[in-house]
Parts: sequence; C-alpha cells; structure tokens
Amino acid sequence: IDAAATVAANKAVAQRFFTEVWGGGSEAVAEELLADAYVGHMTGNPAALDRAGWLEFFRAFRVALPDARFTIEDVVGEGDRVVLRLTMRGTHRGVFNGIPATGRTVQVVGVSIERVVDGRIVEGWVTNDALGMLQQLGVIPPP
Repeated sequence: IDAAATVAANKAVAQRFFTEVWGGGSEAVAEELLADAYVGHMTGNPAALDRAGWLEFFRAFRVALPDARFTIEDVVGEGDRVVLRLTMRGTHRGVFNGIPATGRTVQVVGVSIERVVDGRIVEGWVTNDALGMLQQLGVIPPP
C-alpha cells in the first residue's frame, strides 16, 4: 500500500470514530476502531486514559449528551496522524463531570489528533472549548 492510500484509510478510520462512535453512540464500532493498548490524552485531564478509561468516559458522555452529533469541519492527514477540526452539538440531559442536567443545548468546537496504525486508533489527543461549554451550560457566567 502506498503512503497516500494509507493516509486516506487513516482519515476514514478517524472520521468513522467521530460520526459512528462519538456522534452515533456505537460502542461496537469503538471496540473495532480502538487498539487494545489505546492511550487517550484530554486537555484538562491530568492522566492519560487507557481503553477501559476511555470507554467509561464515553459512556458518561453519551448519558450526559445522548443526542450529541459531530460535524467534521476539516480533516488533515499525514503519516499515521489524522487531525480533525470538529463541532459538537448536543443537549445536556444527564450529569456531566458532576454538573446536573440543565436541558440546555450546547455547541462546542474542538480539535482531535488520532494516531492510526493498521486500521486502529492507538493514541489520541483532544482539546475543546470546555470554558465555552461551561458558559453555555450556565455554570460560569459569560465574559
């Protein structure tokens, strides 16, 4: 397989991760796409998450924002890395990071970098507008 084909395949994996897993709630696809030794890095989270920790966070996220949908605004791939610029929209219907459901709709932008090896995500880094989300939820006053 040539480098361009590998990058295209890696981009397809990362896009499925956000459309079918994060946005569609599919744990089955998460099990398929995440490597057993997956490591996830999240801005604001002091320690990296292993696969089990990521699944626990994902389940809590889907309870808190059951209708969450992700729009992929940009996708850039090079080597084993895929960078996605994303917009998440959802309704806060369950406890999220200790914040009781507000019923408010949120729109949060973020960037995720996925490292894909042999069709599976082995490592990921994500950062998003957590402050903006807290303001939209009414937890922190807007500036």
